[in-house]
Amino acid sequence: MAGTFVIAQGGGPTAVINQTVVGATLEIRKRHPGAKVLGSIHGVRGIRDGNYVDLSAIPEDQLRLIAGTPSAALGSTRDKPDAAYCEVILNGLKKAGADAFIYIGGNDTSGTQQILTDAAGGTIAFVHAPKTIDNDLEENDHTPGFISAAEFVAGAFLSVDLDFRALPGIYVGIVMGRHAGFLTAAAAAWQLDPESGPHLVYVPERAFSAERFIDDVRKTLDRHKRCIVAVSEGVSTADGKALVESLVPPEKLERDQHGNVKLSGSDLPAALERALAEGLPGKRARVDALGYMPRGYVGAISAVDAKEAFDAGAFAVAVAEEGGGSVALQYDGKKTVLKKVPLKAVAGKTRHMPDDFMKPDVNQLSEAGMAYLKRLVPEKYKVGKPFV
Repeated sequence: MAGTFVIAQGGGPTAVINQTVVGATLEIRKRHPGAKVLGSIHGVRGIRDGNYVDLSAIPEDQLRLIAGTPSAALGSTRDKPDAAYCEVILNGLKKAGADAFIYIGGNDTSGTQQILTDAAGGTIAFVHAPKTIDNDLEENDHTPGFISAAEFVAGAFLSVDLDFRALPGIYVGIVMGRHAGFLTAAAAAWQLDPESGPHLVYVPERAFSAERFIDDVRKTLDRHKRCIVAVSEGVSTADGKALVESLVPPEKLERDQHGNVKLSGSDLPAALERALAEGLPGKRARVDALGYMPRGYVGAISAVDAKEAFDAGAFAVAVAEEGGGSVALQYDGKKTVLKKVPLKAVAGKTRHMPDDFMKPDVNQLSEAGMAYLKRLVPEKYKVGKPFV
């Protein structure tokens, strides 16, 4: 290949997304000495505006320091380019003399790369490198960023379960995830035993009923004297509406530029607290939204996650040399392997948590779901079972 690579980051930051940038940059230096590596500032906006940082000029020790730093060092964007915007991006890439564009992100990012591939006609190699704490990319067993975020969630729910053994009551933790429940399910990864929280797990793949929720909590209180609940912010009622739309007054709802109801930072916690107060009067209850904390928490960076993210960046360079595509993390039965898959197999698609990851009759993880989580998020801390 000739000598100019452009790298950008899109969507929500993670704890390991910078590993992918640095993995790609160092691999380019190794395979293409003298090549220019341009980091686009704030995703595709930087390409549009000609705003780059020269990654080629940064010493390796500084790059490796950035690699171990959470969040998107190049800056990110939620822009979801249409065909016209992609034409602007393509012109920007041509102006920069780009031979390859590696875009690190999730569903929307892969969709952008597919549009650009179709428009460019083979003149530039477009590569999608995976990133998302939601773990919802097709063709992937799991995605860079998920394991670190899952460790945060697992640790948070283990800790709160111990807390509520000491002072019993109801605790509801709301976890990020609009369409897929993998991260919410991770709340159960470090359960001490079947008596431990979370006792109930609600994911977007299953319709949510406020009445069933109250009944589930009541029964759990009767059995355990406390109830720890993990709820995905994206859970929906049977009519397909996000739960927040059912519980929060319309005038308080916010929507993004794509028309999606704003989930993080919404009034959902207060609405669930009201539902618990009305359905179970007199019971001690607390509802928290974990919010953005799990996705880029410096205290929960998984070494496995970091290495896989770095390797995905390095592998993206090989994919660029083959003309483009999407990098996928797959499981061969023994270990995680990297493979090239067509962009169209990933672009704009959402991978949902398999049905058999949940028990059919209760809102709890099945053996299959627990096995998947324990493979990716094995026990990290040894704690003793409390006397209470």
